[in-house]
Amino acid sequence: MLRGFATASVLALVSGFSASAQQADPSAVPNENTAPGLEFQSPVLTIKQQELFENSAFGKTSLARLELALGAIAAENRKIEAGLEAEEKDLTKLRLTMAPAEFRLLADEFDKKVEEIRAAQDTKSRNLNRQREADRQKFYEYAVPVLAELMRELGAVALMDQSAIVLSLDRIDITEQAIARLDALTLETEGTVDGTPRSSP
Repeated sequence: MLRGFATASVLALVSGFSASAQQADPSAVPNENTAPGLEFQSPVLTIKQQELFENSAFGKTSLARLELALGAIAAENRKIEAGLEAEEKDLTKLRLTMAPAEFRLLADEFDKKVEEIRAAQDTKSRNLNRQREADRQKFYEYAVPVLAELMRELGAVALMDQSAIVLSLDRIDITEQAIARLDALTLETEGTVDGTPRSSP
C-alpha cells in the first residue's frame, strides 16, 4: 500500500513480510536477492522524492520540456507586450484628432483586447503547471512497483521521505538505486510534458 507518494512527506509501503524481515538488522549480511549497491537489509528505508524525480531520465526530460515551454511563453509575452505598447502609442496620437466619444470606443476596445490576451497567457502558464504536476504524479505512480521491489529485496516494511527523518544512516537511502532501476526500464515521456510514462520492451 502506498500512502500519498506524490503529496505526503512520509512514505509507507507495507505488505505481508515475515517476522524475520520485520526484525531485520541493518548490518545483516544480504541475501542473493539484495539490490546491487546495497550491502545490508533494513526494516526502514528512506528516499529523496524530489531527487528521485529530477535526477531520473524521465524527470530530466520532463523538466527540459517544461523549461522550453516556459521560455516560449516568456518570448511570446515579450513580443505581445511590445506590440501592445506600440498600439497604445498610436492611440495616444489619435486622441488629439478624435472626438472624446469616438476615442473612448477605441480605448475600450484596446482595454478589452489587453485583458483577453492577459487571460489567454495566464491560461497557458496554468496549463503548464498542471502538466508539470500530472507528469510528477504519473512518474511516482510508475515508480511504486520499483520501490516495492527494492523494499522486498532489503526486507523493509516502510519507506519514508528523507525530509521527514531527523537522523538516519546514509546507507538506508535508496534514491540512487531507485533511479538506476527506473532508468533501466527506459522510462520516458511521450511527446509532451504531461506524457504518460511507459517502459519500452
